[in-house]
Amino acid sequence: MSSNWLAFPFLYLLIALLSGACAYASGKPANQHQAGQVLSGTDSVAFAEVRLYQAGMRQRAAGGQLLGKSHSDASGNFEIFYKAPSEPNSVLYLVAEGQRKGVGHSPVKLVAVLDNNAIPAAAIINERTTVAMAYAMAQFTDGQHIGGKYPGLQNAAATAQNLVDLATGDVGPVLGNDLNSGTTTPGVFNSLANMLAACIQSVDNCATLFADATPPRGPAPRDTLQAMVNIAHNPWKSVSDLFTVSQQSTLYSPVLGASPDAWTLVLLYRGDGDDEYGQKMDGPGNIAFDKDGNAWANNNYKFSSHPAEPVCGSNKVFKLTPTGGSAPGAPYFGGGLYGAGFGITLDPDGNIWVGNFGFQGVGCPLPLPPASPLSMSVSKFAPDGTALSPPDGIRKDSLLNQPQGTVSDKHGNIWAANCSGRDVTIIPRGNPDAMYNTSELGSKPFDIAFDTRGHAWVTVNNENPVSSDPDAQAGVIFELAPDGSIIGDPITTDDGIWHPMGIATDSRGNVWVSNSGIMNPPCEGTLSDAMIPPDDIGDNGENNVGASVTLIRPLGKSKREVITYGKTASDSRGGLALPWGIAVDGNDNVWVANFNSQQVSQLCGVRTEHCPLGKRTGDPISPDVGYGSDALTRNTAVEIDPSGNVWLTNNWIQEAEFQTNPGGHELAVFIGLAAPVRTPLIGPPERL
Repeated sequence: MSSNWLAFPFLYLLIALLSGACAYASGKPANQHQAGQVLSGTDSVAFAEVRLYQAGMRQRAAGGQLLGKSHSDASGNFEIFYKAPSEPNSVLYLVAEGQRKGVGHSPVKLVAVLDNNAIPAAAIINERTTVAMAYAMAQFTDGQHIGGKYPGLQNAAATAQNLVDLATGDVGPVLGNDLNSGTTTPGVFNSLANMLAACIQSVDNCATLFADATPPRGPAPRDTLQAMVNIAHNPWKSVSDLFTVSQQSTLYSPVLGASPDAWTLVLLYRGDGDDEYGQKMDGPGNIAFDKDGNAWANNNYKFSSHPAEPVCGSNKVFKLTPTGGSAPGAPYFGGGLYGAGFGITLDPDGNIWVGNFGFQGVGCPLPLPPASPLSMSVSKFAPDGTALSPPDGIRKDSLLNQPQGTVSDKHGNIWAANCSGRDVTIIPRGNPDAMYNTSELGSKPFDIAFDTRGHAWVTVNNENPVSSDPDAQAGVIFELAPDGSIIGDPITTDDGIWHPMGIATDSRGNVWVSNSGIMNPPCEGTLSDAMIPPDDIGDNGENNVGASVTLIRPLGKSKREVITYGKTASDSRGGLALPWGIAVDGNDNVWVANFNSQQVSQLCGVRTEHCPLGKRTGDPISPDVGYGSDALTRNTAVEIDPSGNVWLTNNWIQEAEFQTNPGGHELAVFIGLAAPVRTPLIGPPERL
């Protein structure tokens, strides 16, 4: 492809070359130098205006500060001299805009976001860097400016480097590693880049791209950057039409061979551990983020790469950086940690609490829960990973019994759902001596969430697990006062609750419950293979009629409105297959992890202004098959980080039959898909 169509008049070129040798920083002396090259594939984009910005540090679209500018030469090379920003957490980005001679507006707008910790001496700006910015920074850009708060903005800039190598313009080191290169994500990434390349090659392709990338609310894009940002914001829209556009260019490969269900990018993370020493994950159960956006993950089993090898419970908790590497010294162990399940939380002081459920594979010689003392405690860790609990964990008598959901309230009281104890343990201010239990709530309490009033809501999965009565309760939701006393009547199967698992609250004080429809947690002596979904629900859970989400609206004085949004023959509810974990993002939209079908579901929340046009509360935003990826296995938890990335735990490998070591080995992350959440999450979510 020739780039002559982007050329400026000779005088403009002369000015451009002179400006590259001079400082431009609002009259301030320059002390930094940024070089680079603007490319489309391997072809230069000549005589483009290149600007260097500091991102706004407060909110999205706040407008960045121009630090310097120049123009690319005939080979696409540029140099910018600028004064370094004084803020230590500054995020810088480059914008390259091309023009055709005699035309007032060009559709060519390419960008590259820089990672302040590793800025290359010469940075490539091309279609791949534009896709990486549009997705990683999706929640911090409107397509015109970039802006946001710490740590979300900074972590998003670092995540962009996982997708693309700015020094070469090739795929990034994480997207290109052995873990991710075997998924469809590189194909999605390159197909997105080819959409932009097709536009640069042909104005006709631009017209088609811009029409397909027009958002439900707002005008059609006028440049390639805006088009890609719109696609990242609305990955479910015009999917097959955009795939057709991607096929008009072959600059980047490998590419998708068929249209995806949605234009999402998914990366797998598992830290930097060494298999030989069992440092990698085996059955990650849940995730909690600290104030800096680091991901803490508990773990079911001691690591083995062989699904048929007997394994005991894991004695490690993992801490991953926001970009998926291991934090210094991680994973951490000790403090009585053993076979953690779904329970992990951070208290207001930043300490980490983990519920020791006692997971272990068939063939482990240690005593099986619930008789085992290894499943009757919680463990506590400092932010640096130091174990703060005794070697046998925090315990008192037999109050704790296979704890699952383990959650801190805003006062630092730790609550643990005793899946084999039929109650909830409360540890006031984290003081083990003051530990006490609530009254009995029923069989298999599983998860806990706090609303805006400080009330705790608890899922009880199976009130009568062995009853032959078809009208027996298959799940109950309790509302508890801050002291653990029961408020009002429980919400039952008659209200639409059916084998509930996860629970979350939104910023308006509403409660959201994920109804698995079928799951029977392995508590109270239930065998582990009780977790295996039966074959008759279908490969994608299409026959699981109980798969649903329940909204509970507290109306005061123990009154509630309860609405269940379930799967019907004509509506899959955004891919609900076997709901497990549930989370609410910074816009109050709802995310559901499915233990079946390799997909995550997104539903419209109570603030419908943040939903696609025409969507109402409870309506699916994700496609009928959900946001799927071959990077997913069986997912138990879904959580949102401060950058708007959606993290899921690959808890079990995607097998139909029981294995002695069924654990999955990664965290799967949808890049930039949700509204960011302030972390640590203690109580209802707040938008960062």
